[in-house]
Amino acid sequence: MPTLRQLFLAHNAQTTNFPLLLEFERAEGIYMYDTAGKAHTDLISGIGVSSLGHSNPKVIEAIKEQVDKYMHLMVYGEYVQTPQVRFAEKLVSLLPENLQSVYFTNSGAEAVEGALKLAKRFTRRQQVVACNNSYHGSTQGALSVMGNEEFKQAYRPLLPGVSFIRFNELADLQLITEQTACVIIETIQGEAGIRVPDANYMQALRKRCDETGTLLILDEIQAAFGRTGKLFAFEHFGIVPDILLLAKALGGGMPVGAFISSNVIMDALKENPILGHITTFGGHPVCCAAGLAALQVLLDENLIPGVAQKEALFRKLLVHPAIKEIRGKGLMLAIELENFDLNKKIIDRCIEHGVITDWFLHCSNSMRIAPPLIINNSEIEHACDVITEAINHYSR
Repeated sequence: MPTLRQLFLAHNAQTTNFPLLLEFERAEGIYMYDTAGKAHTDLISGIGVSSLGHSNPKVIEAIKEQVDKYMHLMVYGEYVQTPQVRFAEKLVSLLPENLQSVYFTNSGAEAVEGALKLAKRFTRRQQVVACNNSYHGSTQGALSVMGNEEFKQAYRPLLPGVSFIRFNELADLQLITEQTACVIIETIQGEAGIRVPDANYMQALRKRCDETGTLLILDEIQAAFGRTGKLFAFEHFGIVPDILLLAKALGGGMPVGAFISSNVIMDALKENPILGHITTFGGHPVCCAAGLAALQVLLDENLIPGVAQKEALFRKLLVHPAIKEIRGKGLMLAIELENFDLNKKIIDRCIEHGVITDWFLHCSNSMRIAPPLIINNSEIEHACDVITEAINHYSR
């Protein structure tokens, strides 16, 4: 009889030749429990998804309640479904006035695809500007605006008309012109190793888009919902996007994404042709019920104000000569080490000792720190002790 691991390797498509092959039976709070019952601290929130930790009882209750009513009824946008309507209503109530129309998708990558289509359709322009070292997903359109040739060269030809600027470089903003449909940019770059832009850069970007009639798409798929210490990361910079992208923590552990814009812009998808973006499972009622419950927990339990203090504790405890820099904002941090080999050894030792962390696609010498927002001080101290021990082990 083959083991579960053997079946996984035989029948589940693999994305690398070296998967972690960890086996978990359950998860609760910030911990995932393997088949031997050992607890593992999830220091990366399943890559930004589990901001409330795992198995939040109010999210689970909302899922069960919705499953008992109905699941999929119809492709997105035809029926009035309570979970979709209430979730959209809540999101819009927390956003600036121009972000009033929510299109729910299956994922962050689909939100990117829909937003790019919307920007082209509304502006009737074809050129798109993205950033070097950006990450927006892995589908064809999202890959086209990824700023790393290593990950995209094998899949060319991709979308035409895409050009790239340097993130946080004011001079490059002049490359945005009256022919540019949209600029798509992460409010805080994630896979580049957590790069936080200057406020003056973001404000100049907003101004340049206004001057040229270009739509500004802010990708907050990783950065929203308290991750940076604000409900939405753009709040740090005093700007508002034309289109906002959300996913990951949006669903409270369930798969859902969204692109959000004004009614005027979003209406461009309704005609010439009709059905400008179509999705079967986007805004699945169970996912929307979970997302609304998760958002309500985030607000009711007042988790966001504590994020800055937790960031400060990580920065205080993670001090070591081998650490070159700690970048980021809130609980979206990167620990820069000398090189990938050292980083990978340290990560593997952390995992061996029950702390799950990871590296970044475009910055492989940096370690990801993005725990659930519910992590407490003693859990932070334990995680930092494990990381420090691992660094000491390989830095003697």
